[in-house]
Amino acid sequence: MENSEVFDKLKELQDVLAEKYVLEEKIEESPRQLDSQDELLARLRKEYIEKNSVYEEVKGTITHLKEELNAAVTSRETGEKNMDGITTHREYEALDKQISEAREKETNVRAELLKEEKKLEDLYENLKIDEETIKSLETELKSKRESLESQVAEYKGQLDELKKKESAIVPNLDQEIVYKFQRIIKRNSEGIVAVERGVCMGCHMMLPAQFANEVRDGEKVLFCPYCSRILFYQESEDGEEDNYIPSDDTGSLVDDDDEFDEDLVDEMDEDEPSEDSPFGDDGEKSFVNSLDD
Repeated sequence: MENSEVFDKLKELQDVLAEKYVLEEKIEESPRQLDSQDELLARLRKEYIEKNSVYEEVKGTITHLKEELNAAVTSRETGEKNMDGITTHREYEALDKQISEAREKETNVRAELLKEEKKLEDLYENLKIDEETIKSLETELKSKRESLESQVAEYKGQLDELKKKESAIVPNLDQEIVYKFQRIIKRNSEGIVAVERGVCMGCHMMLPAQFANEVRDGEKVLFCPYCSRILFYQESEDGEEDNYIPSDDTGSLVDDDDEFDEDLVDEMDEDEPSEDSPFGDDGEKSFVNSLDD
């Protein structure tokens, strides 16, 4: 296969892979989209259980206070009835004390009971609000989860189509190139770029003159020594012939706006160091790899 055909197929593969990796990331990230709402729902349920526990405790306290109140009322009423039958001053004093203590107990218990009943009422209202909030959030989450599952199913369908396109392209390409190309696309979304006037259009670094000439010759599939992208020659827009600068001026950054991926270069170098350095034998800098067609 001619290198021009290889470049055309790589450009086609680039579009497929870029879209494929975006979809794969969306599918992977989709379950996390509802994490915050799931956490909120779990927290509301926990708070509801805690409030309900307090509610039950207050109900128990009210029941106990009512029993105390009934006992105090009974003691007071009994003392008052027995007042008519007393015969001695000592009996009077005893009954009067019983009535006074019962009346004081009744007053205190009633006040405490009113406070607890108000507390119970507030808790009940809060629990009703929490129940409605929880039900509303459960309904919302269910709807969003169904919508998300439908979206993921659509993504998977699109992904299957892209995999079919990928399978139709890659068999005719060198698999080592494909492997490295896939890794580049995952990191940069653009794996094959033009060289214009000796400059890589991916990272905008000036290439060594000899290396840039090799790219122009198009006899090999070459990787940029700075950003690891595959390079192909493209004439400048004005149609003028490229005039490459001397090799001792290479390696300068033409455009500061674009950053290149040093980590990827390191990884690619570790995979298969190139024997043909575009910088000469002194080893100042090695490019990623050069593969014969």
